[in-house]
Amino acid sequence: MPKKKKIKKAKILKKTKINKIKSKIKPKIKTSEKKTTVLGPDEKPEIKKIKKQPTEKRIYNLKDYVVYPKHGVGKITAVEKATIGQIDIQFYKIFVEKEKLTLTVPINQQSKLRPISSINQINKCISILKTKPKIKRTMWSRRAQEYDQKINSGKIYELAEVVKDLNKNTDIIADQSYSERQLFEKAYERLKSEFEAVLKTNPEDVQKKMDKALGRVQISETTE
Repeated sequence: MPKKKKIKKAKILKKTKINKIKSKIKPKIKTSEKKTTVLGPDEKPEIKKIKKQPTEKRIYNLKDYVVYPKHGVGKITAVEKATIGQIDIQFYKIFVEKEKLTLTVPINQQSKLRPISSINQINKCISILKTKPKIKRTMWSRRAQEYDQKINSGKIYELAEVVKDLNKNTDIIADQSYSERQLFEKAYERLKSEFEAVLKTNPEDVQKKMDKALGRVQISETTE
């Protein structure tokens, strides 16, 4: 009997020793205390300024063709400097052949300009011209406003859509109203001028290419 009691006491002592060792091994977890600062009535919170990413500016050179949305394709004829209010400003001189107009565009406002389209974009325009026109069943005044916005957007695909939608497949004036005719000619000439600048061909060949895509029949062909 005394032996059994000694064994039990030994087991209890072992357990207590093990528990003491475990308690020592347990890592102490430090809780991170967040400091909350209470602002007074006159104090303003600090706002961290986010640094703006620098925007890439495209540099155009002399004799480069560019597109100004409201006037179409133009050619850079000069890069000049001027002092306005003790500030030196550089600007492009752009000559628009179709309108016989010279534009003065500051270089720091060149976001209004875009480079002329690529060959792939011109080919896509031709495929747009070949598709069927989409005419909305709305009042002409609203449609005319939408067409005018697309023409002045400077986007070549939207320009091609206007030409396609207003195309009547003929040069006969009686088939179009005056306002329709005006919008069509404006969009047609803008698109044609960009085709000429990209394809580097004469106006007659460009017109034939566009008319073929539109399926247009000229008056000279109908009278023969």
